[in-house]
Amino acid sequence: MKKLALHWKIIIGMILGIIFGFIMNTVDGGTIFITKWIAPFGTIFINLLKLIAVPLILASLIKGISDLKDISKIKSMGLRTIGIYVATTLVAIIIGLTIVNLVKPGAGMPVETIEKIKIKYENDAGVTDKLMKAAAQKDAGPLQALVDIFPSNIFKAFADASMLQVIFFAIFMGICLLLISEKKAKPLIDIFDSLNEVVMKMVDLIMLFAPYAVFALLANVIIAFDDTEILVKLLYYAFCVFGGLALMICFYLLLVGTFVKKSPMWFLKQISPAQLLAFSTSSSAATLPVTMERVEEHLGVDKEVSGFVLPVGATVNMDGTSLYQGIAAVFIMQVVWPEGLTFTNQLFIILTALLASIGSAAVPSAGMVMLVIVLETIGFPAELLPIGLALIFAVDRPLDMCRTVVNVTGDATVSMLVAKSLGKLHDPKPKEWNDHYEDVK
Repeated sequence: MKKLALHWKIIIGMILGIIFGFIMNTVDGGTIFITKWIAPFGTIFINLLKLIAVPLILASLIKGISDLKDISKIKSMGLRTIGIYVATTLVAIIIGLTIVNLVKPGAGMPVETIEKIKIKYENDAGVTDKLMKAAAQKDAGPLQALVDIFPSNIFKAFADASMLQVIFFAIFMGICLLLISEKKAKPLIDIFDSLNEVVMKMVDLIMLFAPYAVFALLANVIIAFDDTEILVKLLYYAFCVFGGLALMICFYLLLVGTFVKKSPMWFLKQISPAQLLAFSTSSSAATLPVTMERVEEHLGVDKEVSGFVLPVGATVNMDGTSLYQGIAAVFIMQVVWPEGLTFTNQLFIILTALLASIGSAAVPSAGMVMLVIVLETIGFPAELLPIGLALIFAVDRPLDMCRTVVNVTGDATVSMLVAKSLGKLHDPKPKEWNDHYEDVK
């Protein structure tokens, strides 16, 4: 096992976790055993990654901005980053709407199936929680998302892991370091530089546990879905989402091959550990430390670029989530509100999904919360919302896992595009994971 590359270890852990989950599903007490004795190890792993996410964003952004030396470079990099992120998100939404309108997965759904799903999931705590969170965000006002960017207490933002607020504080501090004399700024810059190196070493150590953690995470996912009849009914919809997400991956590979002039297969190989971790955790924020390590050491992106582009992307770039929202919104309308499928409403879906992706939290199932807001924006009947969410709730978790892979892949792709445009892309000099293992020994 020591000689295997990290991505192979993670793949083996995923496969064994899935097999183990199916086996334990057939054993009396198997579900309880996984829930109490296996799943906690996956939770510990995710907690460790989340633990270092905030200090990593803080250190990498401040260090990256201060390394630019010239404040005008921030404008250049920022405009490129946001512009490319918006463009890829639009492509994702359009791909999703095209697929769902061509395939029409919701057309002809049997009424009895809808009623069965409604009865099973409409009173589920998860569905109710998504509706309450969406209502709170909607009632907050149109500019609340803007207000939420500016923290009143940065330590509270750290404690709550409010990524947009942490990013604002880091960018603000980084800019201020550029505006004071280099002599006075240097001590603080050195601290954040050292913090960045320490956090990246923490990533190395945590990732040694990754193959075992994904085993626990996948085993727990499998035992959570035992109602195969409902899942089969929703496969048509799920395949539309899978197909759209696969097309987005192909789009990223096209960008890498065309503009970055790198082999798409090489790109996939280098970023695969981050993709596999994103699949297991369903969280862009939890995967961010690994994404940064892979992009810097294995894709050759300068730290000053990755330290800016990736933390921003983990918060505002949700291509997979936006694609899913487009497909899910139209699918729900095809089933319970076909008269609402107008061209104007679909244009509103594009606009709302784009804006919602910027404010969507980089945590599991956040996309479903934003989906409610997208549906309410186009006038979806309030009384049908619980049915609509219940309709897709059963398969949301596996789809969430897949769309997080797309989100992370999109972040890595954009970081390479920005680095290439700024002349900050170099030959990677990775440190092998076996070397990390030897360091620990």
